[in-house]
Amino acid sequence: MRIAETYQAPFVERSGFDADLTLEERGIVEAVHRFSREVLRPLGRKLDRMSAADVAAPGSPLFGAYVEFAKLGIDPLMLDSMAPDAASRLECLIMEEIGWGDGGLGVSLAVAAFPLQVAHASGKKELVELATGRIGCWPITQPDHGSDFVDTLNRERQQHVKTSPGNLSAKFSKDEIVINGQTSAWVSNGPVAQIASLCCPADFGDGIVRADGVRNMAVMIVPLDLKGVSRGMPLEKMGQNALPQGEIFFDNVRIPRRWAVAEEASGAAGFLSILAMAGVFMSQCFTGVARAAFELALDYAHERKQGGELLIRHQLVRWRIGEMYKKVEAARAMTRRASLYLRAAPAPHPNVSSMSKAFVTQAAFEVASEAVQILGGAGLTKEYEAEKLFRDARTALIEDGENYFLTLRLGTVLSDLYDQGWTRN
Repeated sequence: MRIAETYQAPFVERSGFDADLTLEERGIVEAVHRFSREVLRPLGRKLDRMSAADVAAPGSPLFGAYVEFAKLGIDPLMLDSMAPDAASRLECLIMEEIGWGDGGLGVSLAVAAFPLQVAHASGKKELVELATGRIGCWPITQPDHGSDFVDTLNRERQQHVKTSPGNLSAKFSKDEIVINGQTSAWVSNGPVAQIASLCCPADFGDGIVRADGVRNMAVMIVPLDLKGVSRGMPLEKMGQNALPQGEIFFDNVRIPRRWAVAEEASGAAGFLSILAMAGVFMSQCFTGVARAAFELALDYAHERKQGGELLIRHQLVRWRIGEMYKKVEAARAMTRRASLYLRAAPAPHPNVSSMSKAFVTQAAFEVASEAVQILGGAGLTKEYEAEKLFRDARTALIEDGENYFLTLRLGTVLSDLYDQGWTRN
């Protein structure tokens, strides 16, 4: 126990109540924060007011974000060489700052690196060379299948419903894979991506749907300049307008089988591994969005007068500010726990990342909603960032797995653990 001799304000970092950031971590945080403040935030506002087609068009200012981000020299592969605790914390610090700058651009920058990260994880030099220097995407959802793909074993399916093979699938032969069908319109970076870490149902010779009703799955690296690949129109949506999304069509697209990363028995596990990574990235990014909304409300409360006094002088407002910040810190703590678990646990599981994603995005939405309320009428205008943060956060409740469904899956997994003896001793 430590007994203080004098009272002083609590020690605080840009990242909140961090007690032990190193000089190196603090320097990285400041560098990324400057990038987010000077590049991402103004760019996000600009893209938010553009049409989806213009955001994705050649020459769009969107592409400047990829170029400027690359100049920071942040290499996800460098993190993999660090101890899990150091890597997970640094990654959280970096992605929180990126999300603070703009949630949609944060998702775009993270997903852009997915194929290269998957290629490195596969250990296949050819795939690494194929993905290097290309903007990536992660197609998984389909017109008839969204968050239910998370349920790879069909545990939540109504038993009387026959399993559908899906709208997009890959047929494997000895040396080749042929891909046919379409994704949903929700493929992040879909309109601009040059390469994909494609996850879809697969036929390895005995059909897509097994006798037990479970779909076979596969993960492949697919360049998107191949014959038979085409795109739909970029999607107009409520929030995260800086993130281009759109459908991708595959018409007899042929790739060598060696471009598969996970297939047959490992197919579903490979998909879930990427899903786990995506859940952590969403948690990191939207911790930053929650913090941005909190900081906006805190700033406004020190500027705006109501009833002859600054808002912050009213006790109820200070209580509301306190409630908002509790959620920011809780989101940060949940995110870091999930990030470390993904890197260090003997058997990491996507539902841990999904639990974090569902909790953090809900917290971000609640903080952004309260920011709009504290700003009052000003919060509804485009003069302030509050309404954009609200729209961006609301979108995240469905993105990368709808939160109710993810929480349902968590409950099923917890029940399975109980059946195996967890908590019963």
